[in-house]
Amino acid sequence: MKLWRWLLLLVIVAALAAFGWHWVAEDPGYVLVQLRGWQAETTVVAAVVLLLLAWAVLGAVWFAVRWPFGAFTRRHRRLSRKKMSEGLLALMEGRHVDAERDLHRASRLDVLRGPSLLAAAEAASRRGENNRALATLDEAAQVAPRAARVLRARVLRREGRPLEAVNLLAADADAGNLTPGGWRELALAALASGDTRRARQALEPLQKSGALGTKAFGALEGQVLAASLRGAPDAAALNTLWSQLPKTQRRVPAAIDAYARQAAAFGMVLPAMDEVESALRREWSPLLIETYASLGGDDIEARLRRAESWLDAHPNDAALLLTLGRMCARQGLWGKATQYLERSLALVPSSGAWEALGDVHAGQDDAALAQRCYRNALALARGEAVDPLPQSARSTRLDTRPIAVEERSEHGVPRLPE
Repeated sequence: MKLWRWLLLLVIVAALAAFGWHWVAEDPGYVLVQLRGWQAETTVVAAVVLLLLAWAVLGAVWFAVRWPFGAFTRRHRRLSRKKMSEGLLALMEGRHVDAERDLHRASRLDVLRGPSLLAAAEAASRRGENNRALATLDEAAQVAPRAARVLRARVLRREGRPLEAVNLLAADADAGNLTPGGWRELALAALASGDTRRARQALEPLQKSGALGTKAFGALEGQVLAASLRGAPDAAALNTLWSQLPKTQRRVPAAIDAYARQAAAFGMVLPAMDEVESALRREWSPLLIETYASLGGDDIEARLRRAESWLDAHPNDAALLLTLGRMCARQGLWGKATQYLERSLALVPSSGAWEALGDVHAGQDDAALAQRCYRNALALARGEAVDPLPQSARSTRLDTRPIAVEERSEHGVPRLPE
């Protein structure tokens, strides 16, 4: 189809040229130029052609005159772009000294001045040269003030001055003019300085910006909400803050965990239990399972039966088995506690399970095994190898292999294992 369009266009141009030539041939026009006794006569067509040739010659002469002077500018531009590229590669590779040097050289080109100075400040900050980074940001603020302000807040936070970072971003935050990176830095700096109210205020615009992925934002949100709830001075303040949180935030596992633990510390065990159990009914969470075991109260037997009922749906959950082991140990059910904890360790070894197993052996007055379990808990926390228990000390009443859970389709038909 494009070929036919070009052919049609060529035919139209040829027709116009033919008609135009005949029109000019009938009356080519007359041009007379007189200057100080000198005169020239020609047709209009010839005069137009001469003018075009003269314009082309003058353009070529002007280019030839300018070329030597522009060679230095072109070389400067080419070298600056090369240094910018090399500096960014060095920054990503961790060669921060080379990165800072190359990026400062790239900043001599006006077009690259802002980005190169910001990257140079980041390189200096990663080296621990915060004073150099702040001095570089003073220069960068002249061409990229918003980005320089956000990076300055990051440098201050890394240096252990989060309150200064919060004060730096507060004015833009109150006006709603912060960039996504600025909202993130404000949340982190406010969290580090203990200003949990401002950290919570930064969550909504940060979420709307989409700058963080779902997992990263969820982790930051849980961290901020947990710190806010743990900072409640009394039960009334805790309940007020919990009721003021949006519904979506009251369903964050880290927030529920912090609320339940803080409420239990203030003597509100039943509300804490209700929140944890409601959350587990909505969505299973290993974190909240551990919270469920850590809460006090006199209804330990009822909670143990309820937790054991969850084994049917989650037989291979190491956190649930650890919770059951701890609850059995609190009741002095050493045999059941040992079975649950051994199974938890077989599925996912953890320092918490080793510690709980040490408590079980200590409760049975077996100091040697208890000490070995405690040493294993410390070794696992440090990333070192653990010392397995003697075979005679292990429970033989429970198979510690993972239980295969039957999977069914949406029509209830069992699926074959893959």
